[in-house]
Amino acid sequence: MTRNALPWLWLTAFVIVLDQATKAIVLHTLTPYVPHPVIPGFFNWTLAFNTGAAFSFLAEHPQWSRWLFSVTAIAVSAVLVRWLAQTPRRDWRTALPLALVIGGALGNLIDRLRAGQVTDFVQVYLGNWPFPAFNVADSAISVGAALLVVFGLFSKNAR
Repeated sequence: MTRNALPWLWLTAFVIVLDQATKAIVLHTLTPYVPHPVIPGFFNWTLAFNTGAAFSFLAEHPQWSRWLFSVTAIAVSAVLVRWLAQTPRRDWRTALPLALVIGGALGNLIDRLRAGQVTDFVQVYLGNWPFPAFNVADSAISVGAALLVVFGLFSKNAR
């Protein structure tokens, strides 16, 4: 019997702890919506809050979108944990991205349940063109999703 990839959930736990720790730090040290330049013209620490999803999608409906995105995070995480349980432990190209996405989804879920909004603080911009603020959880979701695509496209079994 092949051992499954559930031990990769250590990475999920690490992402959640790192996400919540960084959010706690910025909530205690930064003033909301006041940029703190790190690399002028490119990168700021800027405390912001998002009641919606990516790019503030549905932020204008915070009452019901909070619960919609919470249920979605729980459902997606459950499906991905099941996928991990069916993945051989040695298949790190599947396990690593899944663990990152689960950690990111649950990190932001904690914010939604606790405060009704997600805490963001990383602001990347180029001149006058800002990218929406994001956090460690968002980064884990993005990197995990990108790795799933890249590993899926370039794996030997994908052909």
